[in-house]
Amino acid sequence: MSANKHTILDRDLFVQALRHMSEQDLMYLNHMVVERLRLLAQAKSTMRLAQFAQGDRVCFTDNDGQVRNGLIMRLNKKTASVHTDDGHLWKVAPVFLKKSST
Repeated sequence: MSANKHTILDRDLFVQALRHMSEQDLMYLNHMVVERLRLLAQAKSTMRLAQFAQGDRVCFTDNDGQVRNGLIMRLNKKTASVHTDDGHLWKVAPVFLKKSST
């Protein structure tokens, strides 16, 4: 952990508490952790999507390793709808997009 980040709990005390938790408590904690991670991922995705606008030229690499170029047609909640130069419509997570001039 970096020197600038402070945690609200002592990790050793947390580990000790975990050892004494019931299965029900652990399942609840797991649910809370998963939800928090989901929210953090959604916030990152939203920040990345904010870098793009409808009509931007972008490129991305598809699953076969081919670079695709196209225009953003729409920004969705988690993805951008990209109309590629070859006429296909893709839904692409913002982490895979780069602005392009071609």
